[in-house]
Amino acid sequence: MKRTIAIFSAAVLFMGTMGVCAAFENPMKILFKGQKHPTINENKLTPRKRLGFFLFFDKNLSNPAGQSCGTCHDPQHGFEDIEDRPESGGAVTGRFGNRNAPSAAYAAFSPYFHYDEKEQTYMGGQFYDGRAATLAEQAKGPLLNPLEMNNSDKKTVVDKIATSSYTELFKDVYGPNIFANSDQAYDMAVDAIAAFEESAEFNPFSSKYDLYLEGKAQLSAQEKKGLALFNDEKKGNCAACHPSQPTDNGIPPLFTDYTYDNLGVPKNPENPFYNLDKTYNPLGKDYIDLGLGGVLKKTAENGKFKVPGLRNVALTAPYMHNGVFKTLKEVVQFYNTRDTGKWPAPEVPETVNRKELGHLGLSNPEVDAIVAFLQTLTDKPTKENLD
Repeated sequence: MKRTIAIFSAAVLFMGTMGVCAAFENPMKILFKGQKHPTINENKLTPRKRLGFFLFFDKNLSNPAGQSCGTCHDPQHGFEDIEDRPESGGAVTGRFGNRNAPSAAYAAFSPYFHYDEKEQTYMGGQFYDGRAATLAEQAKGPLLNPLEMNNSDKKTVVDKIATSSYTELFKDVYGPNIFANSDQAYDMAVDAIAAFEESAEFNPFSSKYDLYLEGKAQLSAQEKKGLALFNDEKKGNCAACHPSQPTDNGIPPLFTDYTYDNLGVPKNPENPFYNLDKTYNPLGKDYIDLGLGGVLKKTAENGKFKVPGLRNVALTAPYMHNGVFKTLKEVVQFYNTRDTGKWPAPEVPETVNRKELGHLGLSNPEVDAIVAFLQTLTDKPTKENLD
């Protein structure tokens, strides 16, 4: 069934003076020495968002140094992990998270995590399980997570920022005494990261499908067929959870209703998290990812994960929260034939959605058509957001 999309558009609050110290006009040479240059032109950003840019790509903020937010959310890979592996690795060699990194593109549009009384379902938030209500709350987690950037506390992160190449910019944006209080400085650091994620660089709406909606491009016959199947309630029915039309307030389609669902995804036997030391995974191969239910401690929500947006989905393999599927076609085939005995059992069988997918009856050409349409959702680089 169609669900109402609630859109959260974060307000941009400028704090402190907006001047940028001349000594920091081009810290790129310092910050990205020996690294692949990001595609984003930071000079087109406001000071607050520019600060967020530096924080997002600073590999010195992990322990040991070498991993940044951008490592698992690469702009050339739809702001998702560029490594073709089921789960994202951490700063410490041999440590892995329990999930495939979600895309950070268009994450700013997710509403605050809440229970929608009208729809009778949970909606919004960040992470696959909604445990962070906002972008800023989400940004707090990876910096301190021992399986990700592995800092011991907030002060450790703040001390690194205080001696970075962009320290003066941080003071310009948040005040000259900002480093006197580590907790406050940490909160402002994630505020800047969230501001950067609200920028056009993360949310360009520049795909072929956007141009098609604007009357500036044509879809091929196969892509049009895929779009029709995607929307058809009696066929693909993908739009039930991934609406393909602009929102009521004119925002281009985001291809998610921000609800939570259990698709019946099987466990991924290749998940390296199962083999971690008991310090991080005491259950070993018996670990079950309960998703939203694990956060809320409600069995009725076990196995449910936030419906992802599909923009740039062709760039973000592997797929699902545990990276169990390696190609888009495999994902569509799973939706199509899940209940026909061709797939392993669901990781959490009790709450599986058996109404909207599982035995769709799509032919192979119809599956290919849906995949062709999904490939039109890839954003195109423009002169405005390339350096």
